[in-house]
Amino acid sequence: MKYLSVSEARKLPGLRLVLTAHMPGPWGVAAQAVLSVRNVKFVPVEQRAMEANEELFEWTGMRNAPIAVLDDDPPQSTWHEILLLAERVGSGPSLIPNDPLERALMMGFSTEICGPDGFGWSRRLELMGRGTTRNPSPSGNYDMTRMTRSYGVSPETIARAPKRMASIMNGLSRQLHQQKAAGSAYLIGKQLSACDLHWAAFSLFVSPLPAQECVMPDFMRENYSHLTPELSAALDPILLEHRNMIYQRHIGLPVDL
Repeated sequence: MKYLSVSEARKLPGLRLVLTAHMPGPWGVAAQAVLSVRNVKFVPVEQRAMEANEELFEWTGMRNAPIAVLDDDPPQSTWHEILLLAERVGSGPSLIPNDPLERALMMGFSTEICGPDGFGWSRRLELMGRGTTRNPSPSGNYDMTRMTRSYGVSPETIARAPKRMASIMNGLSRQLHQQKAAGSAYLIGKQLSACDLHWAAFSLFVSPLPAQECVMPDFMRENYSHLTPELSAALDPILLEHRNMIYQRHIGLPVDL
């Protein structure tokens, strides 16, 4: 993927999507998948992992990725904001079910996967607890205190993280087994919804796709592949079967970084 700099991107109209350059961060992979399935074109913009990203902060008020900026609209950064943006400007079948109960279930699963204190959030805490967070910044000027404060890093949250992840994975696998018995390959109802895409993206945190399908730095692949006993026990094969189907049928491979 060819990324524009912030200075290049902010002069352009249309949708600019800030992504951590050349790294499959699950939040960024999920944002790309949602926009792609909804046929929303965007220009990728570079965010540098573990750096201050001062120019990005000046433009958007944020230092992390993903961030979606459409024309002169306010920046959108959460999974929910990016999903609603894709629904508003995209085309094709909606990723949000019409049925109110199915909609609530979809939003609930996506919150558990992507939101604060959810699956991805907990994996990030678990990685920090193992001391695997690197600082690839040549200047070494990233503010780790700000990062740990923002993510609520403490001995208590780190210790809780694997159990929290396992609980979410068990819920997802139970739902998939029920759906399979009812004749559906999807998490909700009979068709693709946003939570299917979100799980496909965040599953990389515990089971990376093969290198030919998703390139990532060696240290990242090693970290993502490391499973605690709780996570290993919770990684039901149906979770990866579902993930693989979603990539092959809806997102496409290889993952574009």
